[in-house]
Amino acid sequence: MILTLFSFSLLTFHLTNSYMNTKTKTAASNKFVDLIKWILVAILVAAGIFGFHYFSEYSLLLRVVSILILVGIAFFVASTTIKGRSTVDFIRQSHMEVRRVVWPTRQETVQMTGIVILMVIMVALIIWSLDSLLLWSVRVFTGQGG
Repeated sequence: MILTLFSFSLLTFHLTNSYMNTKTKTAASNKFVDLIKWILVAILVAAGIFGFHYFSEYSLLLRVVSILILVGIAFFVASTTIKGRSTVDFIRQSHMEVRRVVWPTRQETVQMTGIVILMVIMVALIIWSLDSLLLWSVRVFTGQGG
C-alpha cells in the first residue's frame, strides 16, 4: 500500500513537472515567436515608408495604397501576438462599453455648452479686471502714470 502511494506520488510529481516544463517551454516559444512577429511588423512598416519615398516618381495614389496595404498587413501580424490580441480584446470591450453609455440629449448638450461658455467669459472678465487693477497699482507705485 505504501509502495503504491509512493509510486503514485512519484508519477504525479513527474507528470506535473513534465507539464510545467512543457508550459515553460511553450511560453518561451510564444515569446520568441512574438518577437519574430514584432520584428516582421517593424520591417513591414519600414519597407512601406522606404518604398513611399523611394518610388517618388510614381503616382501618389499608388504609393499611398501600397503603404496602406503594408500597414494593414503589419496590423494583422501585430494582432496575432499576445499584446496584439489583448489590445484587440480591449478595443472590443471598449466598443461594447460605449454602446452602454447614456448620451445626453441635444437640449442638455446645448445647455451645458452655454453654461461652460458663460463661465469661461466670467472667469476671463475676472482675470482681466484683476490684471488691470494690478497694472494700475504698479503704475501708481512706480510713478509711470495713472
